[in-house]
Amino acid sequence: MNSDFQVGPITAAPGKMASGWIELGDTAIPVTIFNGTRDGPVLALIAGNHGYEYPPILALQMLRPKINPKKLSGAIIMVQVANMPSFLGRTVYFSPVDQKNLNRVYPGKADGTISERIAFAITGQVIERCDYLLDLHGGDGNESLRPYVYQIETGQPELDDRIGGLAAYCGFDHILIDRGRPRDPAASLYCANTAITRGKPAVTVEAGFLGVPDEKSARLIVDCAENVLRFLGMTQGAAQRVKKPVYLDPAPVITSPETGILYPKVKRDAMVNKGTVLAEITDFFGRRIAQVKSPVKGKVLYIVATPPITKGQPVGCVGVINRRA
Repeated sequence: MNSDFQVGPITAAPGKMASGWIELGDTAIPVTIFNGTRDGPVLALIAGNHGYEYPPILALQMLRPKINPKKLSGAIIMVQVANMPSFLGRTVYFSPVDQKNLNRVYPGKADGTISERIAFAITGQVIERCDYLLDLHGGDGNESLRPYVYQIETGQPELDDRIGGLAAYCGFDHILIDRGRPRDPAASLYCANTAITRGKPAVTVEAGFLGVPDEKSARLIVDCAENVLRFLGMTQGAAQRVKKPVYLDPAPVITSPETGILYPKVKRDAMVNKGTVLAEITDFFGRRIAQVKSPVKGKVLYIVATPPITKGQPVGCVGVINRRA
């Protein structure tokens, strides 16, 4: 890279790091950029689309001092915390300001609600500037989750091969193949999908559980990012492709039929049969009002493991092991 690299108001000269804020009036997005001294791709690392998912946010804090821009090819954009209202408000899924899920409103709106404006800023100032993207997530404050990544398939062979290659170098041995994401760039909904609908390989990484600031989960994400940097030729060293990955086909997200108190009956990473009771729900007087059963035989990728449950909200996700992959 022989010129300055800019994201929003933040500029880094070649071989330099720079940090600053994308200001949106009633909120702001903290961003760090690293501008290498040699040509290469631009990798975006986005943490905190869900503000209660702490390991990705902590992972970028851990990764930041490990990057030497003088030895970097290309550039890195780190979004340290995408959803500051949710992070500071300690809210699961939804912003405390507009009650919207940031990772369901991409590519956003310039004149929309606070979540829509955050998505619009990230789309225009981060996603449009990058060549590859990792959207970093973990189990939200209510989700007991085992580590895995989402590999989105588009039906475009060349792009799907590039996405699959990126997923294989994230270091996670469970890879969930998602074929159902929107394909309209104007209604992409999800952060990683927004990059993909613009022709940029992207992967959603999941590591962490129940909103715990778990160091082991954060280190998995750090290892993932460092290996991807090697895979893309941005840093030196041999990248390691995941050995013997388990590919899974997703069932539809399993949602709650009732509002009440949730009692999970399975653990994350358990194998379950079709019809296995994943959770029971009682009313607020202790009377059982519903059972939630697995619609498929597969592996529990996450299960909601805290008592509050609202009708229509997720209870869990079960992946079907794909023997053909």
